[in-house]
Amino acid sequence: MAKKTKRSTKVVARKSGASTRSKASVAPVASGKPVIIVESPAKTRTLAKILGNAYTIEASMGHVRDLPRSQLGVDVNNDFKPTYLPLPEREETLKRLQAVSQGAPVVYLATDPDREGEAIAWHIQEALNLKNAQRIEFNEITANAVRRALQNPRAIDMRRVHAQQARRVLDRLVGYEVSPLLWRKTRGGRKPLSAGRVQTVAVRLIVEREREIRAFVPEEYWKITATLTPKKELFPFEAELRAKGDTKLELKTEADANAVLQDLQGASYIVESVEKRQRKRTPPPPFITSTLQQEAARKLGYSAKRTMQIAQQLYEGVELGDEGAVGLITYMRTDSVRLSDEALQMARTFIQQHYAPDYLPDKPRRYKTRSDAQDAHEAIRPTDVNRTPETVRPYLTPEQYRLYELIWKRFIACQMAEAQLEVTSVNIRAKEYLFRASGTVVLFDGFLSLYKEGKDTPERDEEELPPLPPLQQGELLDLLKLTPSQHFTQPPPRYTEATLVKTLEQYGIGRPSTYATILSTIQERGYVVLENRAFKPTPLGEAVNDYLVKYFPDLFDVPFTARMETELDEVEEGKADWVQVVRAFYQPFQQKMSVAMQSNDRVQIPVMETERLCPTCGAPMVLRSGRYGDFLACSRYPDCKTTLPAGATGIACPLCGEGEVVQRKSKKGRVFYSCSNRECALLTWDKPTGERCPECNAPLVEKVSKRQGVRLILCSNAECQYRREEVPEAEEVLLDAPA
Repeated sequence: MAKKTKRSTKVVARKSGASTRSKASVAPVASGKPVIIVESPAKTRTLAKILGNAYTIEASMGHVRDLPRSQLGVDVNNDFKPTYLPLPEREETLKRLQAVSQGAPVVYLATDPDREGEAIAWHIQEALNLKNAQRIEFNEITANAVRRALQNPRAIDMRRVHAQQARRVLDRLVGYEVSPLLWRKTRGGRKPLSAGRVQTVAVRLIVEREREIRAFVPEEYWKITATLTPKKELFPFEAELRAKGDTKLELKTEADANAVLQDLQGASYIVESVEKRQRKRTPPPPFITSTLQQEAARKLGYSAKRTMQIAQQLYEGVELGDEGAVGLITYMRTDSVRLSDEALQMARTFIQQHYAPDYLPDKPRRYKTRSDAQDAHEAIRPTDVNRTPETVRPYLTPEQYRLYELIWKRFIACQMAEAQLEVTSVNIRAKEYLFRASGTVVLFDGFLSLYKEGKDTPERDEEELPPLPPLQQGELLDLLKLTPSQHFTQPPPRYTEATLVKTLEQYGIGRPSTYATILSTIQERGYVVLENRAFKPTPLGEAVNDYLVKYFPDLFDVPFTARMETELDEVEEGKADWVQVVRAFYQPFQQKMSVAMQSNDRVQIPVMETERLCPTCGAPMVLRSGRYGDFLACSRYPDCKTTLPAGATGIACPLCGEGEVVQRKSKKGRVFYSCSNRECALLTWDKPTGERCPECNAPLVEKVSKRQGVRLILCSNAECQYRREEVPEAEEVLLDAPA
């Protein structure tokens, strides 16, 4: 008998194409007050709380102009002069900004304090033809920082603008010329293929790592571990076999291990030496963009893109009840670990008030920024340490709270005392064999009482080693057991989001503002996928990588890309001319483009055979890539030309009966199901079974059951309560088998 329960699964019809259009906003009348233009509405609310009604505060909603979308927009014969056009979606915004700026005594351009923000400020000035504009910037949205900025306005820094413009032009030249090349050189004219100057290098790193893994041949080795205890008390600890005599011992096979075990029978285990040494652990520096993304990936499981989105919210301001909108952290795009004197004192005061005296060092700890890093901003930190994570938790989303807690703890910890450890190493002799045991006692936890840095590898840190019992030289130990264990050498690990960001930073590829975009773009293009939180190249990604590396070996080379980043930094510093940087890149690039265009090579995308059989002839179907994405095709093409959508499930549509159920993905990556027949209205998050409900005739869908091996079948009609559970046949046989 089918059980009946309530639930909210339902099938909805596709929208007919109707769209909602926002009403055109009425341009505000100029007030005569000074105007401040920022990038986001969240910032306007936070600034309004600080400045009151003395200023008119408006948001540009990000960029207001860009290169044209349908043409190159760069005059390569005229010093690479770019053509900028107002973005269509910013038309009403520009009208509003124009209206409030008219009659204003001054317009302060308060966009983000980096290259991109400087460029946005310049574009606003140019688009509105502002004659009374001044640039202000603040690293945190607090009363003191904002008022300081207003007291120290400046002109737009054209060196920063030119550095951003050079990057934009370089990226446009590569994308606009290499992408059509890929379309032409791919069978079927697959149009979505594209290349990016920096993203392609990231794909290359992932592809090369994957090939290292494939080529890796694991080697067997064995370990022998002795579990020992002092005779005076039962205190088991482990010691690993290291050497025979004075020679390091390598056990390649089980036979090698068994020979040693045989030799050790009846041996006495004597402490040969005990060495104790004091170690200090210094806290990690405060976060910069890359380390925040790495730690959020390790500890919170956030993607780099999600981390930056949440950090942006914390920076721009969060409503804290009666306090109103408050910016909780400093600017999140930075590669400087510098902290202001004010911030250092704030942290030290907090530690002094909430911790014992030993936890506060004698003087502030100052961290040194890498020599090749930009030091314009502070590290990422809370704007006020007295807003502890717990006090603001009621006002934050769970994601905001967890990221704020991470930033807050890291900042406080970086100014706390070092941890003090006592590490003990013991050599134990059994016949001619040497065993080694290590243990750690934390004498003073210092910053570790608040914060411990995440890791990319499973190895234990020194402070995680269990302590050893008190041992004396010459002491005789009891052997509890000898344990042989088989191991294999491991290939290099695939890149995770954390380790890929770390590698990009180490090589000097990209900058703080680009890491998240790089990682999300290479996934959106279908060149790599995340499996078990690690990057793996797709066949498409490998094919495109091989083609581009063959014809553009320098362009998509790690050292070359890093050198380009350095040259862009030199443009910002006034040491290089942006036009010369672009020209030096473009001339050899054009020569390579010409060679690639004239060649007969194609992008060889491997065909993947699937388990699906052709409904027409019964031959296996293969996964192919075409102009509009992936699809299933008969392996007997051209004799059989049957094709199906890539997500075809083989389940007949329960609504129209003509098409079949197709698995698709939304823009956010969520799986949903529809019908291959475009006229059919089937659309559901749950997988249809192909059946109709026996009670109301609506399509039945399958839900994941918490009970392993059980299918939960429900009616898609929210008003119907039909439900049944199914056990696969193999399990039914086991259940019915006699005891």
